[in-house]
Amino acid sequence: MGSALTSVREMHPWVAKGSEAIRFGIAYGPRAEWVECRDLVQEAEALGFDSYWTMDHPTSGMDCWTLLSALAVSTSSIRLGVAVNCIFYRPPTLLARLAADVDRLSGGRLILGLGIGNHEKEFAKLGIPFTFSGKHFQVSEATLRPGPVQQPHVPVLLAGGGERVTLRQVARFADVANFGPDQRAGGAFTPADIMRKYTVLRQHCATLERDYDSILRSYSAAPVLLAETHARLRAKLEAIPAHIRQGYATSTVAGTPDEICSYYQALVKAGVRYFIVGLFGHDLETMRLLARRVVPQLTTGQVLSENNI
Repeated sequence: MGSALTSVREMHPWVAKGSEAIRFGIAYGPRAEWVECRDLVQEAEALGFDSYWTMDHPTSGMDCWTLLSALAVSTSSIRLGVAVNCIFYRPPTLLARLAADVDRLSGGRLILGLGIGNHEKEFAKLGIPFTFSGKHFQVSEATLRPGPVQQPHVPVLLAGGGERVTLRQVARFADVANFGPDQRAGGAFTPADIMRKYTVLRQHCATLERDYDSILRSYSAAPVLLAETHARLRAKLEAIPAHIRQGYATSTVAGTPDEICSYYQALVKAGVRYFIVGLFGHDLETMRLLARRVVPQLTTGQVLSENNI
């Protein structure tokens, strides 16, 4: 099994293209307003961001696949993804069809983010059981025509940092491992947390004979807020409804450009090479400061080991 997995899950061309670079994607933004969302993503593309990510919460915003389809024909170079698709919301064959279609509409720019979901109330609103007793779905003769543009496949991002199960699945099936400062995203709060999980992922890769360096190491935080002054930051934080601030208390990142640069540089030293930056609403200020004042300052340098963080 190990050799077979190695031969199938080689480094994806998109991963290989930027393996030594530091890349950033923008997430969320004004998901309920099409024109504002389109304009934000088009500006993100012009600013040089690598990707745009929406979310899969159909009861609180536009359907993710409808939105990505519209963005696919409204942009030309920025990659598009969902952070992340809940695998229980759609049958596997339908999800594959949607992914292939968006990849074709975008000319081969889709990243397929997958996760198991965590909003029990949303499951109830959709009439879907929150628990699942089976081991897996089974389909037969499920070849789709036409397929995606990207070869050998659309890159897959698996969310979460569970060290026994999730990271083994990443080693077997994923092109991107994504953690974040939230228990729902693996609970990687510090560079030491990240390095511990990378050590576990490397061990799973060795067991499965998978090249560890063929997996892109990603980190997502939301919301991220930038401003030139702390007074402006306080105003932006206070403008976020209290229940949202409370819900994202462990994952909010806020600071001046210099402070945010130091924050991301520490994660780069821990081995992260891809960042997904969650915006709160139509926060063009944060996106522009990030592109102009933070990203150009980051350097790869020497990656730390788990023992010297």
